[in-house]
Amino acid sequence: MSALVLKGITKHISGNKILDDISFEVKAGEIFGLIGPNGAGKTTTLRTIATLLQVETGSIEIFDFRLPRDAGEVRKIISYLPEDAGAYKNLKGRQYLEFVASFFSGSETAADMVGRGIQIAALGERINDRVDSYSKGMMRRLLVGRALMTRPRLTILDEPSSGLDVINAQQVRQIIRQAASEGLTVLLSSHNMLEVELMCERIALIHNGRIVAGGTPRELKSRYRADNIEDVFTAVVQR
Repeated sequence: MSALVLKGITKHISGNKILDDISFEVKAGEIFGLIGPNGAGKTTTLRTIATLLQVETGSIEIFDFRLPRDAGEVRKIISYLPEDAGAYKNLKGRQYLEFVASFFSGSETAADMVGRGIQIAALGERINDRVDSYSKGMMRRLLVGRALMTRPRLTILDEPSSGLDVINAQQVRQIIRQAASEGLTVLLSSHNMLEVELMCERIALIHNGRIVAGGTPRELKSRYRADNIEDVFTAVVQR
């Protein structure tokens, strides 16, 4: 079953073509990587899928819904964590999750949702401290907890471990893997090629607004006679 299907997405911003006939498919329950150099169109693609930017040309299907027609329904079943996301620093971690849960709780109570967010973030007693006292790693874990506690069917993660040390990055990856093992579909963008190779079942490489390569990490390494995804990335971008 497909969780996400993009067909022929083209996008202009300020008269410049940012996306040029983008097409790819994400299967339900997989971790899919979208990688590319700075300015390639990754973030524009993610924001369009997340309904923050309008579909200009082409179509996007997310499970049983189509954008832009069903944008309201899509927002109920996805979560989006931008690279530069933050939290209200004057709130405690628990209060921040409670604030977010107040917008999403429906069939389950906000307390249940917050409890799940606390468990995912795994901050221990620090969940009761103010957000402005958190390290970058703690903040990112809180934000991942926020993104996943709503039990989305699709989560979109832009640079989920950006700027984190090895231990915190590993913890964030473990959280994402655990959620995927429970049926969550993940669309992940990262500059960390080791992270992409470790986590993603399939990858699409975007360059100059177009998808220029795709497949499993093993397929891509074989195709480009590369030892790792970083070498694949370099070969594709520089050709």
